[in-house]
Amino acid sequence: MHDAVGGEGFFVDLVDRFYAGVATDVLLRPLYPADLTEPKRHMTQFLQQYWGGPGTYSEQRGHPRLRQRHLPFVIGEPERDAWLRHMLTALDAMVAERGIDPAVEQGMVDHFVNAADFLVNAR
Repeated sequence: MHDAVGGEGFFVDLVDRFYAGVATDVLLRPLYPADLTEPKRHMTQFLQQYWGGPGTYSEQRGHPRLRQRHLPFVIGEPERDAWLRHMLTALDAMVAERGIDPAVEQGMVDHFVNAADFLVNAR
């Protein structure tokens, strides 16, 4: 999947677009540090690795432990929905610009929906 979407450049652009939305989101912005440089780098490396790219994320940060890393934050349905909205908006833009195969797009959408649901820790 990593190569099918264009490799590192795709994930850098996807994460940049995602964080552009997060940066102005009144619900999500307080969950992130003032400087978004590290979260952007971590997410880019994680997504690349998850989709079959280089294992840099695990080499630098260890096992992803996605749920454990997010436990300090209250993530309810509103936070999940906001996160997912920004991610799917970013993905839609990337798909439109780069002509990503619909099956590849659907696989990514499914992953992001599942990941967002998985991280909910407050009802």
